[in-house]
Amino acid sequence: MSEIARTHQPLFQAGVVRTALLDAVRKLSPRRMIRYPVMFVVEVGSAFTTLLFIHAALTGNGDASAWFILAISAWLWFTVLFANFAEALAEGRGKAQADALRQARQDVLAQRLRRGAALSWLQADAAQREEALETVASSLLHVGDVVYVAAGALIPGDGEVVEGVASVDESAITGESAPVIRESGGDRSAVTGGTRVLSDWLVVRITANPGETFLDRMIAMVGGAKRQKTPNEIALDILLAALTLIFLLVTVTLLPFSLFAIEVSGQGAPASLTVLVALLVCLIPTTIGGLLSAIGIAGMDRMIQANVIATSGRAVEAAGDVDVMLLDKTGTITLGNRQATGLLPAPGVTARELAEAAQLASLTDETPEGRSIVLLAQQKFEVEPPRAGALDARFVPFTAQTRMSGVDQGARRIRKGATDAIARFVEEGAGRIPAEVLALVESTARQGSTPLVVADGARVLGVIQLKDIVKSGIKERFAELRRIGIKTVMITGDNPLTAAAIAAEAGVDDFLAEATPEAKLAMVRSYQQEGHLVAMTGDGTNDAPALAQADVAVAMNTGTQAAKEAGNMVDLDSNPTKLLSIVEIGKQMLMTRGALTTFSVANDLAKYFAIIPAVFVSTYPGLEALDVMRLASPRSAVLSAVIFNALIIVALIPLALRGVRYRPAPAAALLRRNVLLYGVGGVLLPFPCIKLIDLALSAAGVS
Repeated sequence: MSEIARTHQPLFQAGVVRTALLDAVRKLSPRRMIRYPVMFVVEVGSAFTTLLFIHAALTGNGDASAWFILAISAWLWFTVLFANFAEALAEGRGKAQADALRQARQDVLAQRLRRGAALSWLQADAAQREEALETVASSLLHVGDVVYVAAGALIPGDGEVVEGVASVDESAITGESAPVIRESGGDRSAVTGGTRVLSDWLVVRITANPGETFLDRMIAMVGGAKRQKTPNEIALDILLAALTLIFLLVTVTLLPFSLFAIEVSGQGAPASLTVLVALLVCLIPTTIGGLLSAIGIAGMDRMIQANVIATSGRAVEAAGDVDVMLLDKTGTITLGNRQATGLLPAPGVTARELAEAAQLASLTDETPEGRSIVLLAQQKFEVEPPRAGALDARFVPFTAQTRMSGVDQGARRIRKGATDAIARFVEEGAGRIPAEVLALVESTARQGSTPLVVADGARVLGVIQLKDIVKSGIKERFAELRRIGIKTVMITGDNPLTAAAIAAEAGVDDFLAEATPEAKLAMVRSYQQEGHLVAMTGDGTNDAPALAQADVAVAMNTGTQAAKEAGNMVDLDSNPTKLLSIVEIGKQMLMTRGALTTFSVANDLAKYFAIIPAVFVSTYPGLEALDVMRLASPRSAVLSAVIFNALIIVALIPLALRGVRYRPAPAAALLRRNVLLYGVGGVLLPFPCIKLIDLALSAAGVS
């Protein structure tokens, strides 16, 4: 697990809290506060009551006693500061993680291939290599530069391997101690700046300019510097602003109403400006207004703790509403490296004869599949590879056009490859694939394995069985997704028989076989047009178009640069089942926001019973019946409500940062639970709390 991303952080770390306290004061700038309408109104009210206190203290005249105005003003300022503190605390946790990530970023010396030098590292000698290289700082590397990275050296920047194969230590980024293999071609060619080559060497083409690397983006996202409000958050901001405006208009009309009531009834005193400001602050949704920003930041912070870098707050939010999930098979549902697990000889061919031919055709095949065939021949059939230089043969490399590889040795022409490719090869020699071998091919495909046919000229020798291993535990995780109403669809380029077998083994709901990049993109769009919110994981360049279209696009960190650029999240663990955690975090963030909004609106009821009687009881004595809490005095009632309004923000900071507990359940059940807990709780909780504060004020001689 990553010490950066996975280590459980206490909610209140001493260093983070100290920084957050200072930031809470800095955030009082009106230029910043005006972006948060609710808290901006509270700040304006705080400043206004401060002026009322100064006037009362200097002149001895005021609409209330100077100490009462001071107390109200102080607690209004505390309300603003507590809200700023919640946001600063959430930001501080992210910044602490960003600082840890910065330690992984280093400006190192890079061995850059001189511009204009065309060199194949496999064919060049030591002198040619040395002459072609120049030493530069990694900060001077730009897109398109080619660098050589030897064993033990740090990779100087994000890039793609163009030559070589090596094991790479990515623990500085992912936290995983096990090294990974990076090689040219395929979906495992992307490398990240700051990681270290442990063995062999790599030639890397740089794909990001200084300051634009994956690690730089991680630091920016984790630190919150580029965080933008999500559409849901913006909509809630508009709602809160509208409620604030309504209560502002209501409060403004209370002063002329109280003057009119006095004139009609001939008794009482007009509502004081201090009390009206306190009433306004208590009635507007200050609780959710103060915690809304912290909830959004904390949602992204929880993604980091799950080892997922979210490049968009909107993606985190959308994850909570996902109902269709598309998963690329190779490297996502399966381990990605197919392994030779069996040799199935044709009639009249011995298993050893097939093993010898398969090994010869794979001697120069450096792919994981090719190496596994050589290993299988050695271990299971005791076929030793020929000594270096003892084999007089011409090797035929695999190409995308021929879809086969092999060796020409004397009169023998041995090939291994896809069934249709070998069929054409055999037909050129006036042969054909026997029906028995075709049956073996079909049987292998039905088992979820990939068949490769081996032929010696026009003679078909048999079938190599390649197995793509399904990742452990994935079937159980997909079952969990199904329980919360999410449909899983596997996308693969395999034939339908192989795809069906893998889909059954993995436990997905549906699959798309022989998928092209265009087909993947079309499927995403099709589900979206039906009104679904689509999540997708992928690791290859061929996944990039569909990742770019998906609402939630999680690219595997082991995947290509194109996939990571197209996604709006990057899973550092490269674990496709992480989508379940991502969905849970998204739902948790939406539930937290909804729960605290419900609570904020609901707890206003108690404040009505506290402040309204205090404002008008002298004019309308009958309103004393509304004082169900039997508060000590009108002043104590108003001050108790204001103090509760401020302290409840502090009390809810841990919930905003940690999030409402998520349990997989239907949406209707979750809604009933939250309405009961936070709606009814929001109505009932303030009554005893305000009463306790009133008793404390009375005991302190404040009445």
